[in-house]
Amino acid sequence: MTLVQMQPRSAHADLVHRTVDDAMETAGPQIGDDMTVEVALAVMAGARADHLLVCDEDGLCTGLVTRAQLTTVRDSAAYTDRIRLRDVLGDRGPFTSPTTAMAEADYAMRYRRLTALPVVDEQGSALGVLALSR
Repeated sequence: MTLVQMQPRSAHADLVHRTVDDAMETAGPQIGDDMTVEVALAVMAGARADHLLVCDEDGLCTGLVTRAQLTTVRDSAAYTDRIRLRDVLGDRGPFTSPTTAMAEADYAMRYRRLTALPVVDEQGSALGVLALSR
């Protein structure tokens, strides 16, 4: 009989060899950037989603909004019912691609303190979402 010592593999070791494509969820609800914050919150509640992908008039992904972000905007003193999602998003991004290594995407999400990251193709169309597990 031969004794074999098993060494546990770290979770990080698995991330090095996986890509975002292996771990991303389907795109889920997508909404236009001209939608108001209040309507977006209603869509989010109806879809039972924690985040929504935001697209421009050409269908290209411009970002991702979370329930916490929208609630903060709605509860601020500067809030009006005319604030659109494009006003909340600011600059485009951050995004990742399906071929990005999971370790790289995981680091970027933790560094920026993101709970979800849109996955887009070369043209900017939303393919899915990479979300941190809870």
